[in-house]
Amino acid sequence: MYSETSMASYASQPATSAGRVFAEPPPTSRTEYQRDRDRIIHCTAFRRLEYKTQVFVNHEGDLFRTRLTHSIEVAQIGRSIARNLRLNEDLVEAISLAHDLGHTPFGHAGQDALNACMEGYGGFEHNLQSLRVVDRLEQRYGAFDGLNLMFETREGILKHCALVNARKLGPVGQRFIDRKQPSLEAQLANLADEIAYNNHDIDDGLRSGLLTTTQLDEIDFYARQRREVERTFPGIAGRRAINETIRRMINALIVDLITTSETRIRDAAVQTVDDVRNAQPLIAFSDAVGAEAKALKRFLRENLYHHYLVNRMTSKARRIITELFDAFIAEPALLPPDYVLTKQEHQQDGLRQARKVADYIAGMTDRYAMREHRRLFQVDEI
Repeated sequence: MYSETSMASYASQPATSAGRVFAEPPPTSRTEYQRDRDRIIHCTAFRRLEYKTQVFVNHEGDLFRTRLTHSIEVAQIGRSIARNLRLNEDLVEAISLAHDLGHTPFGHAGQDALNACMEGYGGFEHNLQSLRVVDRLEQRYGAFDGLNLMFETREGILKHCALVNARKLGPVGQRFIDRKQPSLEAQLANLADEIAYNNHDIDDGLRSGLLTTTQLDEIDFYARQRREVERTFPGIAGRRAINETIRRMINALIVDLITTSETRIRDAAVQTVDDVRNAQPLIAFSDAVGAEAKALKRFLRENLYHHYLVNRMTSKARRIITELFDAFIAEPALLPPDYVLTKQEHQQDGLRQARKVADYIAGMTDRYAMREHRRLFQVDEI
């Protein structure tokens, strides 16, 4: 049975954690990381993920992945790997469910557009925004802003961070300055994210008709799994064949990640979380499978993410985000009251209003952003 006592000595444990920014009584019927997971699931930003783009905008089809279903898939993959490596499953799950809370509407197109808008105001990083959501923007508790998550959960959410921003974040940003590693659970969640989106983007690409199995046969990793499916189930075709192939791809990546990581952990002879932080990254694919995963990402970038039909929506998304930002910066009175600074506050810190605008736009779902754009720019909308 899974328990904290069955974990490896280098797994993250609440007892050795830096804890929460605001001290709270310990939970009585769950672990600290389970409490984090529960807070994440119940927060507003998590519910919004249901209507935020992964690749295809939500209204384009009922069966395409959204940021919410993606996050759930990452958590499932992450927990499975964590159990095999004797790491803290609850922490992996919490990080996985929270990693996209700060993502903009319209996927990476929205993120790139908002970053360009914020260029003169400190830029925009969706990982940093996810941390901002759980540290400040969620307002559910009387004693503090944010969700007051454990240090390791916050650290795992912040998987990338520019040095200029890391220096402003205190302990959670220090590892980027010291060039140290996060916990193994954070490293694992990062690669579980990659496994999930590479494979479900293939599924969604095929379902949309923007990708074909003939194209995918150019990728040796896919072709090998497909041939194995056809040998095992002669005459199999259609969605059943696709699902069986993708299932085998996910399994192959997971098995390789577990095997390679076990070897790297053993060879590094780590015993504690501090040992992990001072080592090289220990959760990894083998060189061969890592190269295949990169080839798969390259294929998806060239054939799906840059497909002309996806580009059309990407172009619309950039215009929507940019025009919303420009309108709100020019006329803050167009914003809801919670996002408008007083004249005195604006004079004291002119950058704060831009960050408030970024918070508002980043928190939008795809359809809300489109609705706000219509309200501002179409005379027949109110």
